[in-house]
Amino acid sequence: MKKFRPRPGFTVSAYRLALDPNATVVGRLHSHAGAARAAYNWAVGHVTAVWWQRGAEASYGVPEEELTAWRSWSLPSLRKAFNEGKRSDPRFVGWWEENSKEAYNTGLANASAAFDNYAKSKGGGRRGARVGVPRFKSKRKARLTCRFTTGAIRVEPDGRHVTLPRIGTVRLHEHHPGLRARIDAGSMRILSATVRLDRGRWFVSFQVEEQQPLVKVARPDAAVGIDLGIKTLAVLADSDGTVTAEPNPRHLDRAQKQLRRAGRAVSRRQGPDRRTGQKPSRRWEKANRVRNKVHHRVANLREDTLHKLTTRLTREYSTIVVEDLNVAGMGRNRRLSRRIADAAFGEIRRQLTYKTRRHGTRLVVADRWFPSSKTCSRCGAVKAKLPLSVRFFECDTCGLVLDRDENAGHNLVALATRNTRTTCLTGTGVAGDLDPTVVGSKPRGADRKTRTTRPSRTTAQAGRAGGTIPSPRAGTETGDRQQDTRTQLALW
Repeated sequence: MKKFRPRPGFTVSAYRLALDPNATVVGRLHSHAGAARAAYNWAVGHVTAVWWQRGAEASYGVPEEELTAWRSWSLPSLRKAFNEGKRSDPRFVGWWEENSKEAYNTGLANASAAFDNYAKSKGGGRRGARVGVPRFKSKRKARLTCRFTTGAIRVEPDGRHVTLPRIGTVRLHEHHPGLRARIDAGSMRILSATVRLDRGRWFVSFQVEEQQPLVKVARPDAAVGIDLGIKTLAVLADSDGTVTAEPNPRHLDRAQKQLRRAGRAVSRRQGPDRRTGQKPSRRWEKANRVRNKVHHRVANLREDTLHKLTTRLTREYSTIVVEDLNVAGMGRNRRLSRRIADAAFGEIRRQLTYKTRRHGTRLVVADRWFPSSKTCSRCGAVKAKLPLSVRFFECDTCGLVLDRDENAGHNLVALATRNTRTTCLTGTGVAGDLDPTVVGSKPRGADRKTRTTRPSRTTAQAGRAGGTIPSPRAGTETGDRQQDTRTQLALW
């Protein structure tokens, strides 16, 4: 399938708008989201049923060439099989015509992507945590969402309403006349729309192709090093030597009293029980809504704080230096996990990544092993150890005494001033180094980095069905990419 590429001078971005739907529209939104979930579950069952069938046949000694044929999980093949069976399948007969075809396509596309991620993870071609076999989505826990790529998708001329296929015209929570004006001027084109129930409110996200001219930053020759922390959210070390601190608002800690009170109120009510089939009481649902409202407010406050911080930095500096933090590993610290999650270090880096790209500036990511806190920003001497409880850096060589976060900020900004490459940087680059240095052993005693490839696992597992499955796109479907079926992945 040909990958979409924006036109020269255009970029792909998204606009997320809050909706104010009436009761009729809410019912249609729930129906489309439920249809997407049903199509996803159908696709998972459609593909995995053959895996179990082949495993059962192999256990009875059936030859390989006589086993049940594989089923491809590519989107064209899933869509073709679903369209052939939806009129006779008892799970869809009688109601599938009530929703747009885009609702079912959303579930099938998500299932195809889930199987692709699983295959790449098992084959070692996907970074990050191991991805398991796609499972069925629960009606009680599944996120309500649906994506539209064709049909009537537009912003109305009044800037107060949007129109979606089979959903109709929906009122926006806020007035957005600028979007309609840019669409009429030809500088913006809507590619798709995704509706989602998030934090108790329906949102629509428009993926658009827009012409966005580069805006010159306020200080094109300045750089800043950002040291993230818990006591102070960010220590900003400017290239001119000034250091400022961004306080940590700690929204979750401030809301703990309200959350404890709301949690006690929920625990006193009669809640749901899946083991006995007990339904929640009305008073439990009301108390649960109150508790969720507190969580939603905390999330909104955190999002507002991070967006204001990252936007201000990307509009002011041409070069921003951050650390490659192991946020997942830091979250395993039971004493600091809640505060680390509240600070959202990973979200800060994600926002800086796309906002610097939008402004045409540079984001430098220091290596994870770079000793920013243990290195003297004056002479470059590196301490062997510096516990987290020690909040001041004392250099044994030159006698510098400085707050450890400020010292780390100076060392980070030195990476940008020493090297002019536009890619992510690794190395020393401390403020005291005047000449290029050769890095020897790691300061913390590790002479090698963590491996980037996962060791191979035994493919033969007793009691597991499926054995080996072919390439995820094997088959002769129309519009499908052809691959060699002899190259098989050991997935189960």
